[in-house]
Amino acid sequence: MYKILLFSFLLVMGVSLHAQDELETHKELRSLLDGIENSINTQKYSELSQYFHKDLRVTTINQEVISSSNEIDEYFNRWFGEEGYLANLKIKLDADALTEFYSNNSYGIVRGFGKESYILSDGRTFDMKTRWTATVTRDDADRWVIISLHIGTNFLDNPILKVAEDSMLYTGIGGGVAGLIIGLFIGFLWFRRASARKET
Repeated sequence: MYKILLFSFLLVMGVSLHAQDELETHKELRSLLDGIENSINTQKYSELSQYFHKDLRVTTINQEVISSSNEIDEYFNRWFGEEGYLANLKIKLDADALTEFYSNNSYGIVRGFGKESYILSDGRTFDMKTRWTATVTRDDADRWVIISLHIGTNFLDNPILKVAEDSMLYTGIGGGVAGLIIGLFIGFLWFRRASARKET
């Protein structure tokens, strides 16, 4: 009886400790996501490398590939630095579900969604809805980091395409109106010329 009670106690304790370990792991991974958000939103791009593995492979929303820590900082400064193409970027990332672990919890896969707000130099803002998938693993310091990340968006449903479509629409309307005005003007000249011939 004593052995049965002892076995049951150890089993419950084992399950409890395992659950506690998983909870701590998911908290660490959540802080990883929060850290990336904060570094980008505060334009502290040099801090981003701490959240990625040294052998990282990242495909960005514009389909550029980043494969080293130095390239992370270079990418953001090229696009959003003082001499960048865009004024700023704000992001919000959320996971669809908890990370799924494999190979004795040596790595995990997590997916989710996000919103990236691009601020142009003229003050306009474009909000892009994204989907992302990340693979996480532990680094040499036993910290959870991202080793692979892919970010994508629905190119048929994004504000930049909408602006382009609106521009084409306005251009088409403008061309139609201009054509109508020119047609009326030519018709007016032809009418005057015909009237002048009749008078002579």
